[in-house]
Amino acid sequence: MDKRPNILFLLSDDQGAWAMRCAGNTDIQTPNLDRLAAAGVRFENFFCASPVCSPARASILTGTIPSCHGVLDWLSGGNLPAGIPGMEKMFGYQNETKPIRYTEHLTAYTDLLWEAGYTCALSGKWHMGDSLHPQHGFSKWYTLGRGGCEYYHADVAEDGKISFPKGYVTDLIAENALQNLEELAQKEEPFYLSVHFTAPHSPWEEKDHPKEMLDLYRDCAFLATPDLPLHPNQVKTCPYGTGERRKELLRGYYAAITAMDRQIGRILDRLEELGIWEDTLVIFTSDNGMNLGQHGIWGKGNGTFPQNMYDTSVKVPFIVSWKGKAAEGEVCSELFSHYDIFPTLQELLGLSGKVRQKLPGRSFADCLAAPKTQTDRSIVILDEYGPVRMIRDREWKLVWRYPYGPNELYCLSKDPGEEKNLYDDPACGERILQMKKRLENWFADYADPDLDGSRQPVTGTGQFGAVGNRADRAVCFGEMPDTV
Repeated sequence: MDKRPNILFLLSDDQGAWAMRCAGNTDIQTPNLDRLAAAGVRFENFFCASPVCSPARASILTGTIPSCHGVLDWLSGGNLPAGIPGMEKMFGYQNETKPIRYTEHLTAYTDLLWEAGYTCALSGKWHMGDSLHPQHGFSKWYTLGRGGCEYYHADVAEDGKISFPKGYVTDLIAENALQNLEELAQKEEPFYLSVHFTAPHSPWEEKDHPKEMLDLYRDCAFLATPDLPLHPNQVKTCPYGTGERRKELLRGYYAAITAMDRQIGRILDRLEELGIWEDTLVIFTSDNGMNLGQHGIWGKGNGTFPQNMYDTSVKVPFIVSWKGKAAEGEVCSELFSHYDIFPTLQELLGLSGKVRQKLPGRSFADCLAAPKTQTDRSIVILDEYGPVRMIRDREWKLVWRYPYGPNELYCLSKDPGEEKNLYDDPACGERILQMKKRLENWFADYADPDLDGSRQPVTGTGQFGAVGNRADRAVCFGEMPDTV
């Protein structure tokens, strides 16, 4: 095959698919994401594997589901050892006792890239355990100790140590990415550069973002998101509000995205200046979706308890640009998931290394050149968050909560806003049985019984140990969250 392309993988944190101007949101300013979409293919029906950060990220990397890799909730432990000076009073550090490599039993696509001669570099958030040491083929490693951080008070993991550099974390990540880009562009072998921003994850207060970015939204009417009463299952762990408080939070969220967008523009500009954009496959996505008032929810899957599977939680932005190889300025409406990235890279790059796990995904390589081609409409997307599971096709969505419910069924073709739950409608009984059987068969094929999330007490308040026979403590999950 021809020389393999470089890969630039851009990942945001908690960005809903609706939070880009090119996706129809006229409130927000995302000129560089719009520019990337104009240079490539935007997928409008792309889904995460779990609507919370750590499980979703592990699924992207390993191409499998949480019930196979064992990261079932956001990791509130297993990232760092105890006793790091300067960390004592930082949020969540009390759960950190020793680093855990949660996904070491599986093959990541970066393992295959490394085997194929790629230099792999990480600039930004990891949040999949053992933040101090490179894993899965990475040789360049600049990440965050706890996974998340305050925007102006980051704990950076580099060279096996934690430091506390001054500056806005979005800019710090971009500066490291630009430095990596300069160095990698000089090498003969292709590179893989992951740039994982913490934006636009909360906090969204005035003190947390540059005034220049916040001022862009001072007079915004914020019409792109609904202003609804709080959902009855809204939890207190996510910032939420109505009236002026709603506008303050949206302003901070949008400011975080626009600040990130500006840094993405710098990275794309440097690709062009180095003359390597045409040799680089560029991918942009987010780890999970986000509600900022949709359904009355503030937060993602764990914005409510029990956890939710609304499209606003599970649908993510996804853009691919590959000049000369992929279409430009087109939109693909086919349904795909983050677990489809691994097989797509295998096909596009001819990666033939051994994979230890069974991959549930399918390649979307053919949609890059012909994004408007419609494939089999029986294709379904499956999602999970602990004991909550979802199966969805173009017309219907079933949400099943083990062991007791409540369960949900939506006819998406007639009710795209998921407002009318048809689960108790007798006319839908046979459909529910068929969808439930398909869901259970799929998880029987791809879940590891020892790591099965439906058998674990996942609450949405964090995971601080390994599960199954890898567990080193009796309790691995946080307490039940308080609801509003």
